[in-house]
Amino acid sequence: MSSHMLQDLRSGWHVDQAIVTEKERLVVIRFGTSTDPDCVLMDELLYSIQAKVRNFAVIYTCDITQVPDFNDMYELTDPMTVMFFYQNKHMLCDFGTGNNNKMNFVIDDSQEMIDILETIFRGARKNKGLVVSPYDYNDRRAEE
Repeated sequence: MSSHMLQDLRSGWHVDQAIVTEKERLVVIRFGTSTDPDCVLMDELLYSIQAKVRNFAVIYTCDITQVPDFNDMYELTDPMTVMFFYQNKHMLCDFGTGNNNKMNFVIDDSQEMIDILETIFRGARKNKGLVVSPYDYNDRRAEE
């Protein structure tokens, strides 16, 4: 599975440490399971851009069945969720989906994902808690 190519956070403590200790870069965590098809696709994309974004972002995975600590706190009810943190602060991004807390859909274009990460990072550096995605995904609105 491609998720083995990304660093996996294996406990709540590891997740906390990843978020708390990174002072310069954006922390990107893909929550889900390595067997979920959407997670596999997103992991492949994240792995493919990892070297290109390493100067401003660090990417992790976290299995929500092995590490359920954040499932309630972050409302991790979707099979695949990507969240962003900067200097121990949860970064929000308006994707046009109505859910600014997380990305719960798969992106299949590596440059698109790089652009999103750059936008979130630039906003974070300016102390913005919410940034607007350079792409609108309102057609991917989750049925709730």
